[in-house]
Amino acid sequence: MIHWKIFIAFFIPGIVGYGGGPASIPLVENEVVGRFSWMSVSEFSEMLAMANALPGPIATKMAGFIGYQQAGVLGAVVGVFATVAPSLILMIVLLSLLAKFKNSPRVKTMTNLIRPAIAVLLGVMAFQFFQTSYEGAGLLQTSFLIVASFLLLEKVKLHPAFVILGALVYGAVFLGGA
Repeated sequence: MIHWKIFIAFFIPGIVGYGGGPASIPLVENEVVGRFSWMSVSEFSEMLAMANALPGPIATKMAGFIGYQQAGVLGAVVGVFATVAPSLILMIVLLSLLAKFKNSPRVKTMTNLIRPAIAVLLGVMAFQFFQTSYEGAGLLQTSFLIVASFLLLEKVKLHPAFVILGALVYGAVFLGGA
């Protein structure tokens, strides 16, 4: 029964918490403190302060912590799943609709108009990554990582996950002090 309560405690704020994690904080507090009495207001505020200090989405950190506190590892998994489930369900529904109407002239037009915007956003993001890397590691290290990544991805056909893992290891070993 506790797993169902954890699911409800995080699924409902995930549905009605329009605006992302910060907008769902009062909704989660209402469920955790008010409805299920798993924490006091003081304990919730301490947990929230700790969660804000860690990287990542606040809603999933709260769900993982509270779920773990109430029902161990499975409780944490249920809490995190309940937090992301509304978005996951909506994405599946929207992608199903898009697939259903993929031959529609309006959907084709919309897709053709969105592609350039996505390309520009990806280009800006890549430039920002390059700029951050250049400022942190220098031109030589950044150039090496770019060329090595390109060769591994395009010529060797190595899976991107392995390239990312290799770049992380390289950064930890050679750029740890950068």
